[in-house]
Amino acid sequence: MTTVTAPLAGRAIGLPAVPDPVFSGAMVGPGTAIDPVREESEAVAPVDGVIVSLHPHAYVVVDAEGRGVLTHLGIDTVQLGGEGFELLVAKGDTVTRGQAVVRWNPAAVEEAGKSPVCPVVALEATAEALTDLREAGEVAIGDTLFGWQ
Repeated sequence: MTTVTAPLAGRAIGLPAVPDPVFSGAMVGPGTAIDPVREESEAVAPVDGVIVSLHPHAYVVVDAEGRGVLTHLGIDTVQLGGEGFELLVAKGDTVTRGQAVVRWNPAAVEEAGKSPVCPVVALEATAEALTDLREAGEVAIGDTLFGWQ
């Protein structure tokens, strides 16, 4: 089983509360979402693995079992063209859980008119494969968001 931990601090709200139908409908995959604290921070790797996709606003880490976890920093943030995001690793890098991947400021994202809500999604998984899904309450970096069987 893979344990997926919070890549940032904030409040767990669950995918249905994400202001984007692709994420709220779990079309990308099951998971949860975090409404982040509004301060400059670093989004970290939610699992040990390899960065297989890396953009200023989103990244995917694939673990040793081949399971990909997407962390999406805000909604429609691709439209910001990378402004306000700083990549701290490179595609292909091996990362450990809790290692900083992207520095960003959720407050600046909000000021730019975008939602700072961050989906954390188990790619190519079924909802039934996830256990102990956190969809409410405060979360700190490294807190368990869900298990993936």
